Amino acid sequence: MTKSRLGRGLEALIPVEAEMEATKATTSVALRLIDPNPYQPRRQFDEERLQELAESIQLHGVLQPVVLRQKGKRYQLVAGERRCRAAQLAGLMEIPALVKELNDGEMMELAIVENLQREDLNPLDEAAGYEQLIKRLGMTQEEVAKRVGRSRPHVANTLRLLQLPPSLQELVSRETISAGHARALLAVPDPGLQQQLADAVVSQGLNVRQIEELAKQSQARKQADVSRETKQQRPAEVVDLEQRLATSLGTQVRLIPGRKQGKIEIVYYDQDELERLLEVLLQ
Repeated sequence: MTKSRLGRGLEALIPVEAEMEATKATTSVALRLIDPNPYQPRRQFDEERLQELAESIQLHGVLQPVVLRQKGKRYQLVAGERRCRAAQLAGLMEIPALVKELNDGEMMELAIVENLQREDLNPLDEAAGYEQLIKRLGMTQEEVAKRVGRSRPHVANTLRLLQLPPSLQELVSRETISAGHARALLAVPDPGLQQQLADAVVSQGLNVRQIEELAKQSQARKQADVSRETKQQRPAEVVDLEQRLATSLGTQVRLIPGRKQGKIEIVYYDQDELERLLEVLLQ
């Protein structure tokens, strides 16, 4: 199943082709006068694919103009950084451009949307893009989801990747481990164990389901440790009563004292054991 595309898309926000035909607004701008977009969410560019694009530009030229905004005597890149980089690799001195009047908010949104349209944006860069829309433009997760044509749970789950420690974020950014692996690792409370499991994904090829199972086991061990610590802190007379009742009933018993009243929890494991306990208690 192919990924859903963005709800509005870059051409809906900046109707490049329609505006070009209507106003002939494109111009050639020297590459040396173009500064990077300060709101660019993409951190890594595939060098092999850039080289392929550069070779295509050498043969056919730049088929779609980049989008710029003027800043004094220079320009800031709004959309089309891959084309700019590839054009430089191809030896071009100038690039066709559409110059727009945009405020910072519009520029940020367009830069993020343009990148999120591309399939090769890694999950960490995608998460950083969502975070910028939320923090800098004040959008909710629901608004971000509508703007980029994704579900709100997808946006929320992608943002959770930013909770990973830097070493694991780097693995996701390089796509050494998948976003699915990373989300499974987030269920592991111990950062050291997170790193061990991530290393196991790389060295042993553990799949997401295996990581989820190991995360569950880790959480169960943690809860057991908390239970033991709580038991050690409980009054000796309560623990003694629990042991006496457990011996008498032949099953696990827990007393939960309150200020004036309390509860007794009696554990049974199947229907037969329940009937046995009822006989004992009713006698």
